[in-house]
Amino acid sequence: MSLTDYFDAYARDYVYYKGGSWCYEDGCLYRGLIALHEATGDGRWYQHLKRLVDGQVSDSGKLAGYAVTEYNIDNVLAGRALVYLAERTGEVRYRKAADLLASQFRTHPRISVGPHWHKLRYPHQVWLDGLYMALPFKAEYAALGGQPDLATEALVEMLTALDLTYDAGAGLYRHGYDEERLQAWADQQTGLSPAHWGRSIGWLAMAMVDLVEVLPASTERDDLSARLSALLTRLAALRTADGRWLQVLDQPDLDGNYAESSATAMFAYAFQKAARLGITGAEAEVGSTALQSLIRHALLPNADKRPVLKQICCVAGLGGFDGNYRDGSPAYYLSEVLRDDDIKGVAPLMMAEAERARADAASPAKARAAVA
Repeated sequence: MSLTDYFDAYARDYVYYKGGSWCYEDGCLYRGLIALHEATGDGRWYQHLKRLVDGQVSDSGKLAGYAVTEYNIDNVLAGRALVYLAERTGEVRYRKAADLLASQFRTHPRISVGPHWHKLRYPHQVWLDGLYMALPFKAEYAALGGQPDLATEALVEMLTALDLTYDAGAGLYRHGYDEERLQAWADQQTGLSPAHWGRSIGWLAMAMVDLVEVLPASTERDDLSARLSALLTRLAALRTADGRWLQVLDQPDLDGNYAESSATAMFAYAFQKAARLGITGAEAEVGSTALQSLIRHALLPNADKRPVLKQICCVAGLGGFDGNYRDGSPAYYLSEVLRDDDIKGVAPLMMAEAERARADAASPAKARAAVA
């Protein structure tokens, strides 16, 4: 089965993650389908996207299972598909649904210096995940809604969050920041969680490169580009021998550490896209090598001889309320369950492959050589 056929079958058989309620997991798939459609022009990706989104958006623009007052920043990510469809179809319901999601920003709680809380149930906290969930949508909706101030706001929030979560000694970013230092995982001096989790930094890298793409030129965008360049340079030095990245990025000697597929796919996308956008020091080859290594080592047949993407951390977070407190330690991240074909790995794989397809289209000789 080709990679294209694998993606097509995955989307065709896809079951909504939360029973059809609007959620970020489905939004990840929508991002993968959009990337493939933009890169290839193949109508099947657009058809899958529209079919799935239409199952969650009413004619009046209401979103299945969504409530603004839940104040869950994750719910915003899938709104990027609404912007995409609104721009291409002109259908009012997509615009109304995007307006509804954007209204969440007006009242969603914030820490004192600006960025939104990750969730209402995680007060005073900023997580790297949430930067990807919220800020590219905010910038894209700004263009759709004619509200350039929202794009400026997204950029300022990103730069502020980068300042708060940066670990200068490691040249990396920590998964979470607790402004009030209330969480057991939060360092009392910095407010930061303990470890450098691969996927959290993957979310961040994707948020950074997507913002650079859509924001207008400014000195602040140049600042963001420079920080992305520095992060990619650091990440290039942390690759495994086969070109992937670890669950706990900077601890290769940690017992049980492993090459994690979602983070690898996210970085494969970020490196290739950053190179396409002209980010200083971004090497497309680092991303394309990671993509090929992921396909070779992790896209493997299951018991039914169907290809599945393996070594995907199903979920990881900080804190919690169910008696299983997530302390953010390296050992904690290694304890989380792996899940074959989880969308948090498959969607970034789609996005990384889309960037490879763009590069091949721009270089026919390279594409012919790859086929040969």
